[in-house]
Amino acid sequence: MTTTTAEPAAAAPVKQNKRDVQGSGRLAAVLLSPTFLVLALVVGYPIVEALRESLYQKNQGLDASGFVVSGDKFVGLKNYTDIFTGVKSDAFWNAFWNTTFFTVTSVIIEVVLGIAMALIMHRAFRGRAFVRASILVPWAIPTAVSALLWRWVFQADGVANAIIGHQVLWTTEGFHAKVAVIIADTWKTAPFVGLLALAGLQLIPAEVYEAAKVDGASAWHTFRKITLPLIKPVLLVAVLFRLLDVLRMFDLPFVLIGAHKDSVNTLSMLAYDEANNLRYGPAAAFATILFVYVVVIAYAFVKLLGADIIGEARSRKSATSKRAKKGARAAREVTA
Repeated sequence: MTTTTAEPAAAAPVKQNKRDVQGSGRLAAVLLSPTFLVLALVVGYPIVEALRESLYQKNQGLDASGFVVSGDKFVGLKNYTDIFTGVKSDAFWNAFWNTTFFTVTSVIIEVVLGIAMALIMHRAFRGRAFVRASILVPWAIPTAVSALLWRWVFQADGVANAIIGHQVLWTTEGFHAKVAVIIADTWKTAPFVGLLALAGLQLIPAEVYEAAKVDGASAWHTFRKITLPLIKPVLLVAVLFRLLDVLRMFDLPFVLIGAHKDSVNTLSMLAYDEANNLRYGPAAAFATILFVYVVVIAYAFVKLLGADIIGEARSRKSATSKRAKKGARAAREVTA
Protein backbone atom coordinates (compact mmCIF):
# COMPACT_ATOMS: atom_id res chain seq x y z
CA MET A 1 0.00 0.00 0.00
CA THR A 2 2.80 2.36 0.85
CA THR A 3 4.51 1.81 -2.49
CA THR A 4 1.33 2.38 -4.47
CA THR A 5 0.65 5.66 -2.67
CA ALA A 6 4.21 6.95 -3.12
CA GLU A 7 4.29 6.68 -6.93
CA PRO A 8 1.44 9.13 -7.70
CA ALA A 9 2.81 11.50 -5.08
CA ALA A 10 6.17 11.51 -6.85
CA ALA A 11 4.59 12.02 -10.28
CA ALA A 12 2.39 14.97 -9.29
CA PRO A 13 5.20 17.52 -8.76
CA VAL A 14 6.64 16.68 -12.20
CA LYS A 15 3.47 17.81 -13.97
CA GLN A 16 3.37 20.94 -11.85
CA ASN A 17 6.99 21.72 -12.70
CA LYS A 18 6.29 21.36 -16.42
CA ARG A 19 3.40 23.80 -16.17
CA ASP A 20 5.60 26.20 -14.21
CA VAL A 21 8.34 26.01 -16.85
CA GLN A 22 5.87 26.63 -19.68
CA GLY A 23 4.36 29.57 -17.82
CA SER A 24 7.79 31.00 -17.06
CA GLY A 25 8.78 30.64 -20.72
CA ARG A 26 5.72 32.56 -21.90
CA LEU A 27 6.30 35.24 -19.28
CA ALA A 28 9.96 35.56 -20.32
CA ALA A 29 8.93 35.88 -23.98
CA VAL A 30 6.46 38.66 -23.11
CA LEU A 31 9.01 40.53 -21.00
CA LEU A 32 11.76 40.23 -23.63
CA SER A 33 9.57 41.15 -26.60
CA PRO A 34 10.20 44.94 -26.25
CA THR A 35 13.96 44.25 -26.26
CA PHE A 36 13.67 42.07 -29.36
CA LEU A 37 11.61 44.77 -31.05
CA VAL A 38 14.22 47.43 -30.31
CA LEU A 39 17.02 45.13 -31.54
CA ALA A 40 15.09 44.46 -34.74
CA LEU A 41 14.76 48.20 -35.35
CA VAL A 42 18.30 49.31 -34.46
CA VAL A 43 20.22 46.21 -35.59
CA GLY A 44 18.12 44.07 -37.91
CA TYR A 45 16.76 46.83 -40.15
CA PRO A 46 20.18 48.53 -40.75
CA ILE A 47 21.72 45.17 -41.67
CA VAL A 48 18.98 44.38 -44.17
CA GLU A 49 19.13 47.91 -45.59
CA ALA A 50 22.92 47.71 -45.95
CA LEU A 51 22.59 44.42 -47.84
CA ARG A 52 20.03 46.00 -50.16
CA GLU A 53 22.10 49.15 -50.67
CA SER A 54 25.21 47.11 -51.51
CA LEU A 55 23.48 45.85 -54.65
CA TYR A 56 23.11 49.37 -56.08
CA GLN A 57 25.38 52.09 -57.41
CA LYS A 58 24.84 55.79 -57.85
CA ASN A 59 23.70 56.33 -61.42
CA GLN A 60 25.75 59.14 -62.93
CA GLY A 61 26.03 60.44 -66.50
CA LEU A 62 23.70 61.10 -69.40
CA ASP A 63 21.11 58.92 -71.03
CA ALA A 64 20.63 58.45 -74.80
CA SER A 65 18.66 61.69 -75.03
CA GLY A 66 21.36 63.70 -73.31
CA PHE A 67 19.49 64.20 -70.05
CA VAL A 68 21.20 63.83 -66.69
CA VAL A 69 20.43 60.49 -65.08
CA SER A 70 19.93 60.49 -61.32
CA GLY A 71 19.07 57.86 -58.72
CA ASP A 72 20.45 54.43 -57.97
CA LYS A 73 21.06 51.65 -60.45
CA PHE A 74 20.83 47.96 -59.62
CA VAL A 75 24.20 46.33 -60.31
CA GLY A 76 23.88 43.04 -58.44
CA LEU A 77 27.18 41.79 -57.06
CA LYS A 78 29.35 44.24 -58.99
CA ASN A 79 30.28 46.17 -55.84
CA TYR A 80 31.58 42.95 -54.29
CA THR A 81 33.50 41.86 -57.39
CA ASP A 82 35.10 45.31 -57.56
CA ILE A 83 36.19 44.92 -53.94
CA PHE A 84 37.72 41.47 -54.28
CA THR A 85 39.11 41.51 -57.82
CA GLY A 86 38.34 44.89 -59.34
CA VAL A 87 39.56 48.45 -59.01
CA LYS A 88 39.11 48.51 -55.24
CA SER A 89 40.81 45.19 -54.56
CA ASP A 90 44.25 46.60 -53.67
CA ALA A 91 42.77 49.00 -51.12
CA PHE A 92 40.54 46.26 -49.72
CA TRP A 93 43.24 43.65 -49.21
CA ASN A 94 45.57 46.24 -47.68
CA ALA A 95 42.84 47.31 -45.24
CA PHE A 96 41.93 43.67 -44.55
CA TRP A 97 45.48 42.75 -43.56
CA ASN A 98 45.87 45.93 -41.52
CA THR A 99 42.67 45.14 -39.63
CA THR A 100 43.76 41.56 -39.01
CA PHE A 101 47.25 42.63 -37.93
CA PHE A 102 45.90 45.20 -35.48
CA THR A 103 43.43 42.66 -34.08
CA VAL A 104 45.90 39.84 -33.49
CA THR A 105 48.76 42.00 -32.21
CA SER A 106 46.73 44.31 -29.98
CA VAL A 107 44.66 41.56 -28.38
CA ILE A 108 47.70 39.41 -27.56
CA ILE A 109 49.60 42.33 -25.99
CA GLU A 110 46.54 43.55 -24.10
CA VAL A 111 45.78 40.11 -22.66
CA VAL A 112 49.35 39.65 -21.43
CA LEU A 113 49.52 43.13 -19.89
CA GLY A 114 45.98 42.84 -18.53
CA ILE A 115 46.76 39.61 -16.68
CA ALA A 116 49.97 41.13 -15.29
CA MET A 117 48.06 44.20 -14.06
CA ALA A 118 45.39 41.97 -12.52
CA LEU A 119 47.98 39.91 -10.64
CA ILE A 120 49.57 43.10 -9.29
CA MET A 121 46.26 44.65 -8.25
CA HIS A 122 45.19 41.39 -6.59
CA ARG A 123 48.05 41.57 -4.12
CA ALA A 124 47.56 43.29 -0.77
CA PHE A 125 49.66 46.48 -0.58
CA ARG A 126 49.21 50.04 0.57
CA GLY A 127 47.42 52.20 -1.96
CA ARG A 128 45.81 49.26 -3.78
CA ALA A 129 42.41 51.01 -3.94
CA PHE A 130 44.02 54.08 -5.54
CA VAL A 131 45.79 51.92 -8.14
CA ARG A 132 42.56 50.13 -9.01
CA ALA A 133 40.74 53.43 -9.45
CA SER A 134 43.51 55.12 -11.45
CA ILE A 135 43.79 52.23 -13.88
CA LEU A 136 40.30 53.09 -15.09
CA VAL A 137 41.40 56.51 -16.35
CA PRO A 138 42.83 55.43 -19.76
CA TRP A 139 39.80 53.25 -20.46
CA ALA A 140 37.36 56.04 -19.48
CA ILE A 141 38.92 58.62 -21.82
CA PRO A 142 37.07 58.85 -25.18
CA THR A 143 39.02 57.26 -28.01
CA ALA A 144 39.20 60.46 -30.08
CA VAL A 145 40.61 62.39 -27.10
CA SER A 146 43.08 59.58 -26.42
CA ALA A 147 44.17 59.66 -30.09
CA LEU A 148 44.79 63.43 -29.88
CA LEU A 149 46.86 62.90 -26.72
CA TRP A 150 49.01 60.26 -28.40
CA ARG A 151 49.31 62.39 -31.54
CA TRP A 152 50.99 65.01 -29.35
CA VAL A 153 53.24 62.30 -27.84
CA PHE A 154 54.24 60.97 -31.28
CA GLN A 155 54.85 64.27 -33.05
CA ALA A 156 58.34 65.03 -34.35
CA ASP A 157 59.40 66.97 -31.25
CA GLY A 158 57.19 64.93 -28.91
CA VAL A 159 57.79 62.80 -25.86
CA ALA A 160 58.29 59.53 -27.75
CA ASN A 161 61.25 60.79 -29.78
CA ALA A 162 62.73 62.44 -26.69
CA ILE A 163 62.63 59.11 -24.83
CA ILE A 164 64.14 56.97 -27.59
CA GLY A 165 66.62 59.69 -28.60
CA HIS A 166 65.89 59.22 -32.29
CA GLN A 167 63.85 61.19 -34.81
CA VAL A 168 60.92 59.08 -36.02
CA LEU A 169 57.99 60.45 -38.01
CA TRP A 170 55.36 58.33 -36.29
CA THR A 171 52.31 59.86 -37.98
CA THR A 172 53.51 59.30 -41.56
CA GLU A 173 53.42 56.23 -43.78
CA GLY A 174 55.36 53.19 -42.61
CA PHE A 175 55.45 50.39 -40.07
CA HIS A 176 56.11 52.91 -37.30
CA ALA A 177 52.57 54.23 -37.84
CA LYS A 178 51.22 50.74 -37.07
CA VAL A 179 53.36 50.65 -33.92
CA ALA A 180 51.97 54.01 -32.81
CA VAL A 181 48.38 52.77 -33.23
CA ILE A 182 49.11 49.54 -31.32
CA ILE A 183 50.77 51.43 -28.44
CA ALA A 184 47.87 53.89 -28.17
CA ASP A 185 45.26 51.12 -28.35
CA THR A 186 47.09 49.00 -25.76
CA TRP A 187 47.41 51.95 -23.35
CA LYS A 188 43.68 52.58 -23.58
CA THR A 189 42.19 49.09 -23.45
CA ALA A 190 44.65 46.87 -21.54
CA PRO A 191 43.09 48.14 -18.25
CA PHE A 192 39.73 46.77 -19.43
CA VAL A 193 41.22 43.27 -19.74
CA GLY A 194 43.01 43.77 -16.42
CA LEU A 195 39.81 44.66 -14.57
CA LEU A 196 37.96 41.64 -15.95
CA ALA A 197 40.88 39.38 -15.06
CA LEU A 198 40.94 40.89 -11.56
CA ALA A 199 37.26 40.06 -11.14
CA GLY A 200 38.07 36.46 -12.04
CA LEU A 201 40.98 36.33 -9.60
CA GLN A 202 38.79 37.50 -6.74
CA LEU A 203 36.47 34.53 -7.28
CA ILE A 204 39.24 31.98 -6.69
CA PRO A 205 39.13 30.64 -3.08
CA ALA A 206 42.26 31.30 -1.02
CA GLU A 207 42.24 27.65 0.11
CA VAL A 208 43.22 26.57 -3.40
CA TYR A 209 46.47 28.56 -3.26
CA GLU A 210 47.13 27.39 0.31
CA ALA A 211 46.80 23.76 -0.79
CA ALA A 212 49.16 24.39 -3.71
CA LYS A 213 51.70 25.99 -1.36
CA VAL A 214 51.49 23.01 0.99
CA ASP A 215 52.12 20.68 -1.95
CA GLY A 216 55.25 22.69 -2.82
CA ALA A 217 54.04 24.10 -6.13
CA SER A 218 56.13 26.90 -7.60
CA ALA A 219 54.68 30.30 -8.50
CA TRP A 220 54.79 29.54 -12.24
CA HIS A 221 53.21 26.12 -11.74
CA THR A 222 50.47 27.65 -9.57
CA PHE A 223 49.77 30.30 -12.20
CA ARG A 224 49.70 27.82 -15.08
CA LYS A 225 47.73 25.05 -13.39
CA ILE A 226 45.42 26.98 -11.06
CA THR A 227 45.12 30.69 -11.83
CA LEU A 228 44.96 30.57 -15.61
CA PRO A 229 42.39 27.74 -15.90
CA LEU A 230 40.13 29.28 -13.24
CA ILE A 231 40.06 32.73 -14.85
CA LYS A 232 39.71 31.29 -18.35
CA PRO A 233 35.94 32.02 -18.63
CA VAL A 234 36.51 35.68 -17.74
CA LEU A 235 39.45 35.95 -20.14
CA LEU A 236 37.42 34.47 -22.97
CA VAL A 237 34.78 37.15 -22.50
CA ALA A 238 37.43 39.89 -22.38
CA VAL A 239 39.20 38.60 -25.50
CA LEU A 240 35.91 38.26 -27.39
CA PHE A 241 34.95 41.85 -26.57
CA ARG A 242 38.36 43.12 -27.63
CA LEU A 243 38.27 41.10 -30.87
CA LEU A 244 34.94 42.62 -31.83
CA ASP A 245 36.17 46.08 -30.89
CA VAL A 246 39.50 46.02 -32.76
CA LEU A 247 37.97 44.51 -35.89
CA ARG A 248 35.79 47.62 -36.11
CA MET A 249 38.67 50.03 -35.37
CA PHE A 250 38.17 53.43 -36.95
CA ASP A 251 38.53 56.51 -34.74
CA LEU A 252 41.95 55.79 -33.23
CA PRO A 253 43.98 55.48 -36.50
CA PHE A 254 41.79 58.09 -38.19
CA VAL A 255 42.59 60.76 -35.57
CA LEU A 256 46.10 59.62 -34.61
CA ILE A 257 47.60 59.00 -38.07
CA GLY A 258 45.03 60.46 -40.45
CA ALA A 259 42.87 59.42 -43.38
CA HIS A 260 44.10 57.85 -46.64
CA LYS A 261 47.22 56.35 -45.01
CA ASP A 262 47.79 52.88 -46.44
CA SER A 263 49.80 51.83 -43.39
CA VAL A 264 46.84 52.10 -41.01
CA ASN A 265 43.82 52.00 -43.31
CA THR A 266 41.16 49.64 -41.91
CA LEU A 267 37.93 48.23 -43.31
CA SER A 268 35.86 50.71 -41.31
CA MET A 269 37.91 53.59 -42.70
CA LEU A 270 37.37 52.33 -46.26
CA ALA A 271 33.61 52.17 -45.71
CA TYR A 272 33.66 55.69 -44.27
CA ASP A 273 35.69 57.03 -47.19
CA GLU A 274 33.28 55.56 -49.74
CA ALA A 275 30.24 56.94 -47.92
CA ASN A 276 31.93 60.33 -47.49
CA ASN A 277 32.29 60.49 -51.28
CA LEU A 278 28.59 59.64 -51.73
CA ARG A 279 29.36 56.14 -53.03
CA TYR A 280 26.84 54.47 -50.77
CA GLY A 281 26.67 51.18 -52.68
CA PRO A 282 30.39 50.34 -52.33
CA ALA A 283 30.33 51.69 -48.76
CA ALA A 284 27.49 49.30 -47.90
CA ALA A 285 29.42 46.46 -49.54
CA PHE A 286 32.50 47.22 -47.42
CA ALA A 287 30.34 47.40 -44.29
CA THR A 288 28.64 44.10 -45.16
CA ILE A 289 31.98 42.34 -45.68
CA LEU A 290 33.22 43.71 -42.35
CA PHE A 291 30.03 42.50 -40.65
CA VAL A 292 30.48 38.99 -42.07
CA TYR A 293 34.15 39.00 -41.05
CA VAL A 294 33.26 39.96 -37.46
CA VAL A 295 30.54 37.29 -37.28
CA VAL A 296 32.87 34.57 -38.59
CA ILE A 297 35.64 35.49 -36.15
CA ALA A 298 33.23 35.64 -33.20
CA TYR A 299 31.63 32.31 -34.12
CA ALA A 300 34.99 30.59 -34.60
CA PHE A 301 36.27 32.02 -31.32
CA VAL A 302 33.26 30.81 -29.33
CA LYS A 303 33.18 27.47 -31.14
CA LEU A 304 36.86 26.67 -30.67
CA LEU A 305 37.86 28.29 -27.38
CA GLY A 306 34.46 28.42 -25.71
CA ALA A 307 33.72 24.74 -26.30
CA ASP A 308 35.50 23.65 -23.11
CA ILE A 309 33.41 25.98 -20.97
CA ILE A 310 30.18 24.84 -22.60
CA GLY A 311 31.24 21.23 -22.21
CA GLU A 312 32.11 21.73 -18.56
CA ALA A 313 28.75 23.40 -17.91
CA ARG A 314 26.94 20.51 -19.58
CA SER A 315 28.95 17.93 -17.64
CA ARG A 316 28.18 19.70 -14.37
CA LYS A 317 24.50 19.83 -15.29
CA SER A 318 24.57 16.14 -16.22
CA ALA A 319 26.31 15.22 -12.96
CA THR A 320 23.77 17.22 -10.96
CA SER A 321 20.91 15.51 -12.79
CA LYS A 322 22.42 12.07 -12.12
CA ARG A 323 22.81 12.85 -8.42
CA ALA A 324 19.20 14.04 -8.26
CA LYS A 325 17.97 10.83 -9.93
CA LYS A 326 20.02 8.69 -7.54
CA GLY A 327 18.59 10.62 -4.59
CA ALA A 328 15.02 10.16 -5.84
CA ARG A 329 15.64 6.44 -6.42
CA ALA A 330 17.06 6.04 -2.93
CA ALA A 331 14.08 7.87 -1.46
CA ARG A 332 11.65 5.50 -3.21
CA GLU A 333 13.58 2.50 -1.95
CA VAL A 334 13.44 3.79 1.63
CA THR A 335 9.72 4.50 1.32
CA ALA A 336 9.15 1.03 -0.11
